[in-house]
Amino acid sequence: MAFFKKMLKKINKKWYPQSVLVGSPVTTAQVAKRLAAESTVSPADVAAVLTSLGPVMADYMSQGRSVKLDGIGSFYFTAVSAKGGVDAAEKVSANQIVGVRVRFNPETHYERGGGSRVATRALTDTPIEWEEWKGEEKKKKKKEKETQEEGGIGQHGN
Repeated sequence: MAFFKKMLKKINKKWYPQSVLVGSPVTTAQVAKRLAAESTVSPADVAAVLTSLGPVMADYMSQGRSVKLDGIGSFYFTAVSAKGGVDAAEKVSANQIVGVRVRFNPETHYERGGGSRVATRALTDTPIEWEEWKGEEKKKKKKEKETQEEGGIGQHGN
């Protein structure tokens, strides 16, 4: 079950549903344990493979290639260039690249619906059931820090 909360957008004063993350992030160890339970591989072997996945993908992408993982999607690097640009193509150089971003395109699934072909970009074809989040919001870290500095106990205090 996925959760959403009602959010008022300042730009147009309209209400929209916004997804909510619940709990702490799932760890590599948790993913490894689950994958091991659904396969014939041990949790330690799965964890070793998952640990190696990032550096292997980075190596391929640094060679100018994209990495497509079946059932997940494609990953690739893009360059972030310095602001301003240059006046002529001859002046463009690698020195203008100030950063790198990893881009992700989820795998596309095609379905027949109502006489036409419909494309869905998602990690899975599992339907998601949305429910309004009724739990407490996480407190902002800044607010927590201010509380601790004032001598109070923050969200993670003892």
